[in-house]
Amino acid sequence: MTAEESAGEWRDAVLCIDIGGTKFAAGLMTTDGQLIDRNRAEINPESSAELLFDLLTELIDGQRQRAAHHRVRILSVGVGSAGPVGRDCVTISPINIGAWQGFALRERLLELTGLPVFGELDAKALAMAEGWQGAAQGMRNFCAMTVSTGIGGGLVIDGRLIDGATGNAGHVGHLIVEPGGRRCGCGARGCLEAEASGLAIEAITGRSPTEPTYEIMRRTGTLVGRGAAMLCTTLDLQLVVVGGSVALGFAATFFNAAQEELDRIMATAASSVTGSAPLLVSTRLGDAGPLIGAGAVGLRGLRRARVATP
Repeated sequence: MTAEESAGEWRDAVLCIDIGGTKFAAGLMTTDGQLIDRNRAEINPESSAELLFDLLTELIDGQRQRAAHHRVRILSVGVGSAGPVGRDCVTISPINIGAWQGFALRERLLELTGLPVFGELDAKALAMAEGWQGAAQGMRNFCAMTVSTGIGGGLVIDGRLIDGATGNAGHVGHLIVEPGGRRCGCGARGCLEAEASGLAIEAITGRSPTEPTYEIMRRTGTLVGRGAAMLCTTLDLQLVVVGGSVALGFAATFFNAAQEELDRIMATAASSVTGSAPLLVSTRLGDAGPLIGAGAVGLRGLRRARVATP
């Protein structure tokens, strides 16, 4: 216990929410970025919209009750959600949660908590977290990728997180890495998501991505490295930070294959002549990254609201 806590002083915090393709998570993060509590629950993607929100409500209520134990005041709610999402998660449409296509998440969270709610695409939130506390600290040009149930990304260019026209910039899962390959949900063939996501691996192998062969770990890493090379050559990036349950679960076998493919392509790319070759590394924050990212979204929202207030 800190001296501040023992003296009876309370700290400020953000309620962090991570909406994934197969699980929900909630946590409490102090304003200096310390994740002090969290819980999670696996979801049934076949559940109704209301049953899913009831499950999320249980997690949120649990964290709000824990806030008193930790002596923290919750100032806002920060959300990172699988996409596509509307700005500030006014609506969300996680690709693997059929009942939540166009779900009005922000309004429901406002009603539930009575707190300001700020939201972002999950991979963009992860980019914020890794740039703040993780593997991309001090980097002005990088991409954060999530290789999990699906594949997403967040892009930081010249120190700024890129939003795009709808706030969904960074859908790196739809880079074509295997021309003429498997049909993707977007309609194209050979997208990274259709070849290297958790859902794709299960469809290709008939096995859960938690039980991979050496060959599938290498193949997945190679394809992600190929997609990373496209991003690095197009956007002149210095670093690609990769997280997500598939990438982290496949560990060194995945990351070695990804870096080898990135190096192979960059060796012949004109941009590699002008500087050192980019690196592809694991997230430093591990499975805490998505919640810290959601917390960062909540803090950013508060700062912007204060600036906008006369």
